[in-house]
Amino acid sequence: MSSQGLDTLMKPAFLFLYILAALSGCAALNKGEPAEPSADAAVAVWDLEDLSYGPAPFPDMSEMLSGQIIETVRQKGEHEVIERQKLLMVLEEQRIGSSSLADEGTKLRLGKLSGARLMIFGAYQVAGKTMRMDLRLVDVETGRILKTSEKTAGAFDLNGWLSAASHAAEELF
Repeated sequence: MSSQGLDTLMKPAFLFLYILAALSGCAALNKGEPAEPSADAAVAVWDLEDLSYGPAPFPDMSEMLSGQIIETVRQKGEHEVIERQKLLMVLEEQRIGSSSLADEGTKLRLGKLSGARLMIFGAYQVAGKTMRMDLRLVDVETGRILKTSEKTAGAFDLNGWLSAASHAAEELF
């Protein structure tokens, strides 16, 4: 094959590769850091789930840890916090049973109905001498996770647990 024939075949291949590279570069730009949550967005906080195996040193901490997260978000003053009572009212109005609340999609729908644009979900687990807490900030409209935070504390350090909840909430915003 002559060099001119080879050039004729290579030009479309190079053009294709150039377009492919340009498109993949655009896609990479969209994947970057998660979007920052809107400063005026209302936030709903669900009780954290206890994923510990066996009895935890401090039983039934979900509500207390969620309360600490709510207080931290409130103190920052950038977001309205949807009260737990409002979420419960929407829950009753929609006649959604507690078994349906295991589904994150149901929680997102309830958050949307209550006026929240952002939701905080999370869990904690005690393993040995350590408690680990994970939080997720989720866009109610899309279900997209905007940010995550993970903190640890000593399993028998109640103040450490509350501090971890507060610091994790601060990281989300």
